[in-house]
Amino acid sequence: MITPALPSSRATRVSQTKAAQGSRTASCDESTTAWALAARGGDPDATDRFVRSLHRDVVRYVAHLSADPQAADDLAQDTFLRALGSLHRFEGRSSARAWLLSIARRAVIDSHRYAAARPRLCDTDDWTLVAERAQPTGLPGFDDGIALLDLLDALPDERREAFVLTQMVGLPYAEAAEMSDCPVGTVRSRVARARATLVEQLTEAEAEDAMAVAEPVVVEPALAEPAVAAA
Repeated sequence: MITPALPSSRATRVSQTKAAQGSRTASCDESTTAWALAARGGDPDATDRFVRSLHRDVVRYVAHLSADPQAADDLAQDTFLRALGSLHRFEGRSSARAWLLSIARRAVIDSHRYAAARPRLCDTDDWTLVAERAQPTGLPGFDDGIALLDLLDALPDERREAFVLTQMVGLPYAEAAEMSDCPVGTVRSRVARARATLVEQLTEAEAEDAMAVAEPVVVEPALAEPAVAAA
């Protein structure tokens, strides 16, 4: 699929938006990393800030990875318990968010292994419910975000994880590659393929909606009432 070149003005706005988003992400990562380091030193306020700042990212991430949406909150809690118990080993070499999400990934893997070793009463792959709850509501474009979550459900696991980490959670490609234990180029390829699939599906959905709107409404003529015979 060939993407047409953007007009220069629009390309500039897109570039500026990405730069601003990257700056905000970097600033957020610096803050959360500083709070994690302070929490390691025993600062309770920093611990609270660290947990609050990354809680939504963790819930959203485990919701995408877990096949059991009912366990998403428990997995997030398990992630933070593991992280707080390991803070003494965190040295800030990577961002606190990347470090925490790697712990979340291990928590999900351990959960799957535990679930595979015991009988399962019911099975469901409807992870979108928890993912939707992790999204802010009442904002412009929220319905589009829900539609995106539905489309993400159809992606292969590796592509979905790469897309979620880099495009939704905002993790740099290098850190996403480190978490996924694969080269950066592989992550970029997975994200590109996921994006191409999503664009294709969205285009098809929009075309179907447009056809539905364009279809003429056929109104059947009313049947004539039978003539009443004269008395």
